[in-house]
Amino acid sequence: MTEMYGALWRILPGPVWLRIILLLVLIVAAVYALFTWVFPWVDAQLNPINVTVEE
Repeated sequence: MTEMYGALWRILPGPVWLRIILLLVLIVAAVYALFTWVFPWVDAQLNPINVTVEE
């Protein structure tokens, strides 16, 4: 697992401060993609049952 992070760190260009900014941008983009496309698609595939609590 640490080899993957090391490889990613070596691939990113620039000094350390720029690499940190790029990593943060990549993380934000990945989270945005998950919440925008992946999670809604998975939710539609699972077809959850609508559960309501009645009094």
